[in-house]
Amino acid sequence: FSAEDLERVVERVVTPESRSLRGSSRKTQRGRPIVTSDAVMIRILGVAEAVARSDATVLVQGESGTGKELIARFVHTSSTRARQPFVAVNCAALPATLLESELFGHEKGAFTGAQNRKIGKFELAHGGTMLLDEVSEMDLALQAKLLRVLQEREVDRVGGRDPIAIDVRVIATTNQNLAESVKKGKFRADLFYRLNVIPITLPPLRERKGDVKLLVEHFMKQYLGDNAPSLPKQVLAALMDYDWPGNVRELQNAVERAAILSRGQVPCEQDFLLNTGNRATLAEQVEIEREHTQQEQPTSGGLMITSGTTVQDMERALIFETLRATNNNRTQAANLLGISIRTLRNKLNEYAA
Repeated sequence: FSAEDLERVVERVVTPESRSLRGSSRKTQRGRPIVTSDAVMIRILGVAEAVARSDATVLVQGESGTGKELIARFVHTSSTRARQPFVAVNCAALPATLLESELFGHEKGAFTGAQNRKIGKFELAHGGTMLLDEVSEMDLALQAKLLRVLQEREVDRVGGRDPIAIDVRVIATTNQNLAESVKKGKFRADLFYRLNVIPITLPPLRERKGDVKLLVEHFMKQYLGDNAPSLPKQVLAALMDYDWPGNVRELQNAVERAAILSRGQVPCEQDFLLNTGNRATLAEQVEIEREHTQQEQPTSGGLMITSGTTVQDMERALIFETLRATNNNRTQAANLLGISIRTLRNKLNEYAA
């Protein structure tokens, strides 16, 4: 696509009707909707739908939690490769030596511990789409090998002799400014230009506040069903006023947390446990909840407060209630409580002492 061609396609795809939609919801490969009424996001979806018709490499940039993988899946689902594999690799999750084997595969005996041949993700994605998530975390040596794969359309397994031809559409994502990384020598300029054929930059949620209400309603239905209660105006106002540094992912976690803590009642602001500057600790949040609840009355989370109940008692009850609601999934419970897994583990050890 030339710039002019792309502009014309976008104008056809993003119709006046879609621009005026209160909420646009388009499905990704896994049926996960992209919910938005924001003009910038609707235009981005139009661009994604347009470029899906080509095999051009796409670079999706944006803060963590803005939905970069959702956009990548949307491009794949909208393309002629939709029935073929969509393979995602998190480049930040593995050290360089393991990442190379994960991407390109290895032959038996290629290194200590390589007891069998391993087919790499690029081969597994043949005919489909390869997502390189957080590509900025890849070291320079591996970047050079990735560049060759993109140029030659073939991979070399670690320890292999013959290159293997591949037919893969590549989409890369990053939460970094890759142009700045190039200037600092942390990312290869030639690889950047190879990836940056179609650049898409996602706005943070704080720049699309109109979507907060839509997303809250969507996630409320997801966790509480179609009969999910409507939130009071003051609660919605607090959610709209919050900056959401973790973007849509943080909002989703907050709604899930509120759905658990409210136990079927209408969630209050405290149930969302927003990470605002005046809520430094879980204990302080419990104290606020205790002060605003009458004696002998359950909190919105269903926790009974009686005369003499301490903050520590409430904190303990809240932690165990969240563990019960998450079937003792400590990682999920810590996430919902807004604390680290280490803090949760220390609390549980303290209670067991």
